[in-house]
Amino acid sequence: MSITRIIKCSNCGVFNTNKEYCKNCNTLISDAKKRELKASQVKQKQIDEVIYELENPSLAERLKKHPSFLYKILGWILYSAILVVTTIGAGLAWFIAMVAAG
Repeated sequence: MSITRIIKCSNCGVFNTNKEYCKNCNTLISDAKKRELKASQVKQKQIDEVIYELENPSLAERLKKHPSFLYKILGWILYSAILVVTTIGAGLAWFIAMVAAG
């Protein structure tokens, strides 16, 4: 015993029975299929962002891997400065949140 689903196409207004795509205009009307497509798009976007980050490292990361010793030192100094500034910012944010919380 199967469930009969009658879905009205939002594009052309035709009622479809147990279909994922409209029989008149071929528009996607299945909510499950729409969610599945959206999830795969989000996953692909996350994969693309990670690939971009791996292929395009920051200036400090590139300098740390440079063959020249002087550039390596400069890279580590820049990396350390960024780390210190980030730590100070996080500490200030934590302190302000604790003061606001009472």
